[in-house]
Amino acid sequence: MTRLSPALALGGLTSGVFVALALLSLLWTPYDPTQLSIIGRLQPIGAQHWLGTDQLGRDVLSMLMRGAATSLGVAVAAVVLGAVPGIALGLFAAARRGWVDEIVMRGNDVVFAFPALLVAILLTTAFGPGALNAILAIGLFNIPVFARVTRAGALRLWPREYILAARVAGKDSLRISLEHILPNLGGALMVQATTQFALAIVAESALAYLGLGTQAPLPSWGRMLADAQTLTALAPGLAIYPGLAVVLSVLGLNWLGNGLRDLLDPRLAKGV
Repeated sequence: MTRLSPALALGGLTSGVFVALALLSLLWTPYDPTQLSIIGRLQPIGAQHWLGTDQLGRDVLSMLMRGAATSLGVAVAAVVLGAVPGIALGLFAAARRGWVDEIVMRGNDVVFAFPALLVAILLTTAFGPGALNAILAIGLFNIPVFARVTRAGALRLWPREYILAARVAGKDSLRISLEHILPNLGGALMVQATTQFALAIVAESALAYLGLGTQAPLPSWGRMLADAQTLTALAPGLAIYPGLAVVLSVLGLNWLGNGLRDLLDPRLAKGV
């Protein structure tokens, strides 16, 4: 029986907590995270407000919970948006090779030549701020990542005997890619998805912090950091709580990815 690594257990627990909070916030929060209360502004931690209130009287815990749903939702959508075409391009390039492979890879190089976050900022500036444009900007740079991972894995699988047997049986490249190549790449793609998920959370928070991502009144960890930057001396918790949420969620996903990698390929855990 395979023993779960500490990284996998800790990463799964941390990520699970944030996912649970995000899902719970869609059904219930202690207070309405968008409700303003000027007379209740900057309340300290107490029985009514477990993490206090911000400068507009909004409950910080409620905003963190709903912010988790926003940040995780944008990150998931961006990863899926990049994974679907990226995996398809990687499978297509590995199956066809030749000039098709060369065009796909050189296109990936063009995208990689520009800093991802900088171009995301330019895109959201050009097309307007908002969660949808943030998803599109972040997802665009996930495409070449998944294309490279898929292509590299597929090229290692194509010479295998069971692939040759499938070709002898009369299966075309599309069927082989979908029925034999893609299922055997599931582990590697899952590990890569956790990494991209963590990066997407950071990118979403950065765009929201700059005012280019999720817009008010929808709570977001990045917006909470931006709103708290002038109040760090008066109420440091307003910046600490969302900052910790970003750090812990990213760490949890990185631990989860490392644990999955070691579980799926034990040789990597031993440094082989």
